[in-house]
Amino acid sequence: MDETRRERKKRQTKELLAETAIRLFGEQGYEQTTVAQIASAADVATKTFFNHFPSKEDVLFADTLRRGRVPLDVIADRQPGETVADLLIRAYEAMLADFRVQGVGRDDPALVETYTHLLMTVPALQAKALHLMFDVQREVATALANACPDELDPISAAAAVGALMGATQGVGLASLELGQSEEEFWVSMRRGIDVAVQGLRSL
Repeated sequence: MDETRRERKKRQTKELLAETAIRLFGEQGYEQTTVAQIASAADVATKTFFNHFPSKEDVLFADTLRRGRVPLDVIADRQPGETVADLLIRAYEAMLADFRVQGVGRDDPALVETYTHLLMTVPALQAKALHLMFDVQREVATALANACPDELDPISAAAAVGALMGATQGVGLASLELGQSEEEFWVSMRRGIDVAVQGLRSL
């Protein structure tokens, strides 16, 4: 379904606030940057910020809840004869495609680098990221068990999703520590998926 003008404007404002916040966090530090400064730099009212985000830390996770729906939709649309491993790969590729189209900072490598650095160094943001990751992982595992009742029980579904997400997280961190380029990062991520999937082929 195409966006309405109002929906498009709302999404654009949300993206502007997120990107503005990331730049200010990088320039001034996360703790030193206020919501009022973010709103001012984005040329919106402080109230507008809170219309989009409950708190300052939430601004870095603008896409998380929406993107968390992507794998759920893919899994719910499991194709006849599709294996568990292939279904999970398709869900991952859908999330990647979604990020490349709508991800915050997707066209600005410096912004992505700042975002990543913040998540790796600011304890409050690390805690928030872990909390959201666990929520998404639990929802995906539940959806997978429901979509594959003949192959998986809740425990094996949780293990399958955990293996895949653990692989991508581990590879992502290793790639960043190695200072790989964006292209190398995505190649490494795919390698991580392939390694994890080798084990999932037994399901």
